[in-house]
Amino acid sequence: MKRQVPGLAEATRDSRPEVPDGIFLVRVDGAQFRWHAQKPFYVLRLSILEPVPLAHRSVVGRLYCTQKAMWKLGWFLRDFLYDPELLACEQIDEKVLPGLRGVVKISHTVVNGISLVNLDGFAPASQWEELCAGPRNPASSAQANEVRR
Repeated sequence: MKRQVPGLAEATRDSRPEVPDGIFLVRVDGAQFRWHAQKPFYVLRLSILEPVPLAHRSVVGRLYCTQKAMWKLGWFLRDFLYDPELLACEQIDEKVLPGLRGVVKISHTVVNGISLVNLDGFAPASQWEELCAGPRNPASSAQANEVRR
């Protein structure tokens, strides 16, 4: 007996990450606090703005709110130009986060068979041009020089 199962093809497609590791100019589309006894965190939904070939793709990642990880949450908020008055009052307003823009470095990790997105670093959106045109890999530059000779 055959059954039609809507959504099955989407659920079983290739599990490789859609977005490769790298540096991206992104916009926050959503943020939601999730309470966990040992590790409370924010789930961030980010839309890629640049590079253009990956534009409109989404990345979902976590920023933990533990004492040990507070530096990273603060780094994200500062570089994405979150309201300094709210920061001074130690408040995060989830309604203010959507629309914030900045640069994020992401990588992927597999833990217990589950692919997770790591938010490895942040920078203000104003630094995008400088970061995307950053230094090339020295090995590939050396190979390119070899090819030209």
